[in-house]
Amino acid sequence: MKNQLDNHVAAYEGQNLYDFDNNILLNWYANRIIQLTGGKGSLLELGLGHGFTTLAFSQHFTRHVVLDGSAAVIEHFRKQHPECKAEIIQTYFEDFQSDEQFDVVVLGFILEHVDDPILVMKHYRKFVKPGGSLYISVPNAEVLNRRLGYAAGLLSDMQLLSENDKMLGHQRYYTVKSLTADVISAGYAVENMEGIYLKPMSTSQLVSLNLDPKIIDALCVVGKDYPELCCGIMAKIK
Repeated sequence: MKNQLDNHVAAYEGQNLYDFDNNILLNWYANRIIQLTGGKGSLLELGLGHGFTTLAFSQHFTRHVVLDGSAAVIEHFRKQHPECKAEIIQTYFEDFQSDEQFDVVVLGFILEHVDDPILVMKHYRKFVKPGGSLYISVPNAEVLNRRLGYAAGLLSDMQLLSENDKMLGHQRYYTVKSLTADVISAGYAVENMEGIYLKPMSTSQLVSLNLDPKIIDALCVVGKDYPELCCGIMAKIK
């Protein structure tokens, strides 16, 4: 049976309005993890997606393994970036097995895709070296622009998945509260939580403003302290 994940490859081919957000969101959090960890040693990354994070991580970590369930997504990335040094393994996250442990494990924007996020978090405990780091990033249902849309009556439910979400294969949104609850249910504790990309307006509105890159960067810098208002939530868990 053809891998159903391949049906979502079109969302990652760079022809989507929301690539504006993805470029900001994914590059920021990848570089933030590099900053927090020193970008050294080995890294296991779950999900290839748009490839922004894979490209960033592969330029720093000496050992970089990426897992993805879609042959089509992997093929598209390899065609676009044949120079990338990362080892890419086609596997479902739940099925991956290895005796190797990593200095850093990153579950970056994949928990919204999987059937059982808690099971996935539990599964990857054994792949973190003693003293290593485990980072999780998820989309936030209560990002500022969605809060404003809801308050204005333009959005009936902040947890409502958009057509773009469905095209990406998303099954859920998170909030600071629900992510914390899932982390605890998986047997972890939140060591630190921060926001990724404080997004005050809709994507089309932000694009139309043609903002100075310094303002875009400032939205990410300021957003670190406001995970409940940001487009994404990043947690270091232990």
